[in-house]
Amino acid sequence: MPFCTLNNVDIKYEIIGEGKPIVMIHGFTPDSRLMKGCMEPIFTKKDAYKRIYFDLPGMGKTKGGTSINTTDDMLNIVLKFIDAIIPDQSFLLVGESYGGYLARGIIAKRSEKVKGAAFICPMIIPQFEKRSLPSHNVIVEDKTFLNQLNEIEETDFRSNHVILNEKTWVRYKDEIVSGCSIADQEFLSKIKNNYGFSFEIDKIKFNEPSLFLLGLQDSVVGYKDAFTILENFPRSTFAILDKAGHNLQIEQENLFNSLINEWLDRVEEGCTSN
Repeated sequence: MPFCTLNNVDIKYEIIGEGKPIVMIHGFTPDSRLMKGCMEPIFTKKDAYKRIYFDLPGMGKTKGGTSINTTDDMLNIVLKFIDAIIPDQSFLLVGESYGGYLARGIIAKRSEKVKGAAFICPMIIPQFEKRSLPSHNVIVEDKTFLNQLNEIEETDFRSNHVILNEKTWVRYKDEIVSGCSIADQEFLSKIKNNYGFSFEIDKIKFNEPSLFLLGLQDSVVGYKDAFTILENFPRSTFAILDKAGHNLQIEQENLFNSLINEWLDRVEEGCTSN
């Protein structure tokens, strides 16, 4: 895997395909396997896209750095990474959870370069206690399968999902737990203490095709707070999915694939008409 060195931080990244760049930004603590797991299946039937996956500092194979202490710093290094990998090019954004928050920061700083954005269970409000959250509620439970997990695995799985079956567990373990298990928790704790941007990120209207995928049962970031920024995205599809917690891309795979494909169709239509 190649690395891109910026501010003495070696950012691990991977580029798949050729064409319109799509920058994929994972959430807080996992790594790029989360984004590859849900996005690569889309491109078995769509080409002409350059998918850019990378591990944020302190996550995956990207080490943290002394120059990164806040989410402002995290955004700055992501912007430098984009400038280094696709200089002077326009691009699409896909951000999950904290990655969705960073994506809004990128739009605030570089809106003229961003030609479309998709948000997967995006973090809208950094402070957990200020979020409007539903209570956690398991909807589907395969007790026979759950009996195969140890107590720690089941507790973790149950706290994060509303569909508890083998299919969800395998993807959760491979795409999310795998990254969380190697994260630099000491480094990430200082980011967590400066989790919100120091500037207002929703001052401009983003007039490109966008998509908000929200879990009705997402007890981590919720779905209601996303409506507070709806008017800033006049070309957005807002989808609130039932039977979906914070890992909506796994629990509602078919709807996820369909809505991401429809978003890309809208982006392509815009490119054709310009």
